[in-house]
Amino acid sequence: MARDTVETHFTQAVATLKAGPARDPGLPIHEGTSLTGEQCMRLFQRQLDSRLLDIAARWLRERDEGYYTIGSAGHEGNAAVAAALRPSDPALLHYRSGAFYLTRSEQAGRVPEQGIRDVLMGLTAAAEEPIAGGRHKVFGHPDLAVIPQTSTIASHLPRAVGVAFAIERARSLGARSNWEEEDAIAVCSFGDASINHASALSGFNTASYATFQGQALPLLFVCEDNGIGISVRTPKGWVEAAARRPGIEYFAADGCDLADAYDAAVRAVQHVREHRSPAFLHLSTVRLMGHAGSDVESAYRTQREIRAGVERDPLVRTAALLVEAGLDTPEELLKRYETAREHILRIALETTRSPRLGSATEVMEPIAPRSPELIARISPMAAPASVREKAFAGALPEDERPQTLSQAINRTLADALAGYPEMAVFGEDVAKKGGVYGVTRGLQKRFGPGRVFDTLLDEQAILGLALGAGVSGQLPVPEIQYLAYLHNALDQIRGEAATLSFFSRGSYVNPMVVRVAGYAYQKGFGGHFHNDNAVAALRDIPGLVIASPSRPDDASAMLRTCLAAASTSGSVCVFLEPIALYHTRDLFDEGDGGWLAPYAPPSRWAETHVPIGRARSYGDGRDLTIVTFGNGLRMSLRAAVRLTQEGYGCRVLDLRWLAPLPLDDLLRAAELTGNVLIADETRHSGGVSEGIVTELVDAGFTGSIARVTSADSFIPLGGAADHVLLSESEIEQAARKLLG
Repeated sequence: MARDTVETHFTQAVATLKAGPARDPGLPIHEGTSLTGEQCMRLFQRQLDSRLLDIAARWLRERDEGYYTIGSAGHEGNAAVAAALRPSDPALLHYRSGAFYLTRSEQAGRVPEQGIRDVLMGLTAAAEEPIAGGRHKVFGHPDLAVIPQTSTIASHLPRAVGVAFAIERARSLGARSNWEEEDAIAVCSFGDASINHASALSGFNTASYATFQGQALPLLFVCEDNGIGISVRTPKGWVEAAARRPGIEYFAADGCDLADAYDAAVRAVQHVREHRSPAFLHLSTVRLMGHAGSDVESAYRTQREIRAGVERDPLVRTAALLVEAGLDTPEELLKRYETAREHILRIALETTRSPRLGSATEVMEPIAPRSPELIARISPMAAPASVREKAFAGALPEDERPQTLSQAINRTLADALAGYPEMAVFGEDVAKKGGVYGVTRGLQKRFGPGRVFDTLLDEQAILGLALGAGVSGQLPVPEIQYLAYLHNALDQIRGEAATLSFFSRGSYVNPMVVRVAGYAYQKGFGGHFHNDNAVAALRDIPGLVIASPSRPDDASAMLRTCLAAASTSGSVCVFLEPIALYHTRDLFDEGDGGWLAPYAPPSRWAETHVPIGRARSYGDGRDLTIVTFGNGLRMSLRAAVRLTQEGYGCRVLDLRWLAPLPLDDLLRAAELTGNVLIADETRHSGGVSEGIVTELVDAGFTGSIARVTSADSFIPLGGAADHVLLSESEIEQAARKLLG
């Protein structure tokens, strides 16, 4: 539907309104509602401004000065939801939330023009736009508790559950919170089509699951139901049927009727705030002017359907409330409309002259800001001695015998829980059981169920809890049981976690360290779903830190580094733990203890600090450099010894970090020998070695390069896995071939 049709209808419909007897503006706008005349007048102006921003978006696009035309026309009733909330309640908003945003901006004491300029600068990709700085059109502001959301459908619902969980966790445990009010509630809004997405279902189910078990979860779900997702109709009655879940209170209203929407929103908000349990507010809305500016509705909707939508225009219906209450006249409303239209288009024109991002450096600046110096200073900091003594019940880990990889991670997590009161460890089976491999064993007993706890079996829910806790000021350390399971929920890292700093210029961050048990080579246990060597999808995410420790001492130092980076810089870190090395004790011969390492006392943490992007070198040979990581380190060290016995001088470089790759260390080690063999346990296509080769070539390395990898195959069960996985013998054969 063209914008002129909507504007013409508004003008004609308002002109025919009949004035009623004048009411006191301090009283309800009509009998049976709690919305006062004063509130109605104020909210109408925000609805009007939102509508005109949609008009401006299309006007800007026609001039090739604007870049986004998905508007809020027909959804302006969400102003009532904002009015029912406090401006400090964290909000994760649907992309049709223009009226909500403008209302929230005014609630926070800003002049109306500020909210209008925010939106217009987003439409024109202005570098001065206050949230994304021209990187995307999003609703968000650090001073309004509006957390920006991407356009990935429903991906913000698991995070919204996490925000609500974090609010209540702060209340019950006295944990740190970024939200002002102790009784704050979270709100997230979305469209009717979104409720069918797996991410939405995860959010609803997690909220219901938590409430069913007595967990407080102050969250308001708001579904703005316009009955259609781009061109696909939502079956009548489906939203209500899908919304009714155990523990989630259902409220419904006509979202085109401001008074009805406000009354329902007030009841829903009151329920959530008082009962600390979730509610689902179902607002029936209408979509005007199509899905976006490029959408031709007549291709899939009849003219009768389009006209029926126009007849429900919420802007006209709010105007009718004011006129029928004698608080305004049709003439004044139309005059206000034209005045506001002229004003907003003038501001729109001004924003087209605003500077835009001018370089790749500017664009990428907020992706992953880190301070290596600060991380190096924070990483070695331990809890006070008395706190450590209590946490470890007097048996300090540095006094134990040399440890396995699993034990080292366990002790480091305990030290971190003692040192970071805002930290929590959670995931499937991590509490009483201590994880499938025992890595978190004993942590819940030491630190309590508020710090270490089990979640439901849903990776999206686990990461959503982490996202919500992180953006709320806490330090989450979620566990994903197997690398293969991470792919079920990868968009929670790619689309939500990694982009938040980028789309908010660092105003919002979600610090987290995601522990993932991964890679292959498990003895007596196999199959693709418990042995996965696919990390390409992680390495493709800008700004993501990927740690891949192989040895116990590296694991401790690198985990402390990741926690410090998350705490100080909001870094999103994935900590890949090689399952096959968890309990490995020996390197060359049975009983040699070559894969064990003592736990460093806090007094040595500074000297053993491992910066992000620094490799570790073994040996000083001048003939060959074997570059590797993960399980490849142990295989390469064993192969290097045999090659050395044959007279070849080898050195082994453990990358330790898969993102960012340790480029300086890599090039230095390569140039020392002139011959580089990459031993890569990931796949031949899309594996880590492709990136290593490229980096060497880009850096001008002129020596010889070869690589050995696992095959482009899923990993089968049992001994069949040996046919497709990288082996020690393949490393040796490739080395001999490279050395001639």
